[in-house]
Amino acid sequence: MATFQSTTAAAVAEAPREQPQFATRLLQWFDRHGRKHLPWQRDRTPYRVWVSEIMLQQTQVATVIPYYERFMQRFPDVSSLAAAPVDEVLHLWTGLGYYARARNLHRAAQVVMTQHRGVFPRTLESVQALPGIGRSTAGAILALSLDQRHAILDGNVKRVLARYRGIAGFPGEKAIEQRLWALAEACTPQERVAHYTQAIMDLGATLCTRTRPTCELCPHAAECVARRDGLQAQLPTPRPKKARPSRSAYALILRDERGATLLERRPPTGLWGGLWTFPKFDTSDAALEWAALQFELDVASSVMLGEYKHAFTHFDLTLHPIVVQTRGSRLRLAEADAYMWYDAREPQRVGLAKPTLDLLRALL
Repeated sequence: MATFQSTTAAAVAEAPREQPQFATRLLQWFDRHGRKHLPWQRDRTPYRVWVSEIMLQQTQVATVIPYYERFMQRFPDVSSLAAAPVDEVLHLWTGLGYYARARNLHRAAQVVMTQHRGVFPRTLESVQALPGIGRSTAGAILALSLDQRHAILDGNVKRVLARYRGIAGFPGEKAIEQRLWALAEACTPQERVAHYTQAIMDLGATLCTRTRPTCELCPHAAECVARRDGLQAQLPTPRPKKARPSRSAYALILRDERGATLLERRPPTGLWGGLWTFPKFDTSDAALEWAALQFELDVASSVMLGEYKHAFTHFDLTLHPIVVQTRGSRLRLAEADAYMWYDAREPQRVGLAKPTLDLLRALL
């Protein structure tokens, strides 16, 4: 039967002894197999690394690269990002998901301009104080861009270390997280910190993957507790399962004679914060009644499309799209600034929620 260490003290006590070997093996592997030509590895500055680290949160490298390159072309420095309208920032983020990242990135750029005179801060505490940046992300930015010695503990690193030392327990629990932080701190070397930081992220992304890890190629295979005891599928311990809630709504896709579609801007916080979406309602009758009250409608046709399903982090959403084709409809809403007629053939540079983007493309 497999056994696990049960105390934080055990991990902390053993970590310093194995730290040099862990880092040495990892850096030797990185020199031969690590990723060294990613876009944010060219001209490494805190700003460029910061943008990449935010984009890479819960998103794979291959997905991020084209978004990153477009973003850098439009916002090559923190001042251009801070000065841009948030709509344009969200527009360039459309399709990448987790849009709070983009809003926080924009807010943080403005903080850098106003509180740090346009220079990205150089201390862990000041970086961590920026909107949307936690301890691990702050450490990664400073380690990768300036070679400062800071440990990181993102999802890939948690997986590597939990398997390496056989640490059971959900990493989101405070005691387990503290134990992993202690190990991460102990394993981070004094030199080549930027390479080490990239290496441990690469190891988790390419070999020590969530499913079917390639253990035979891992530089730590001989010392890994999970490999020794056949626990790769059990470690790290998954989040305790809860019933996943589901929601449904009716999306009103109101189109005028020109083929433009009515969109509304979501509130700045919450679901799809700051993005443009179709107006949503609890029932189809409510959607049509709202349209009749707000517009002088001459309805040419209306049709219900098939269901559209979208998964959020904590729940599933089913949209029932209702397409209403009108003649001569005009906006009469009191809060007209919260609505716009969007022409997908000549799109405005605004941020669209992914279901909105997908359904607009389907209509085209």
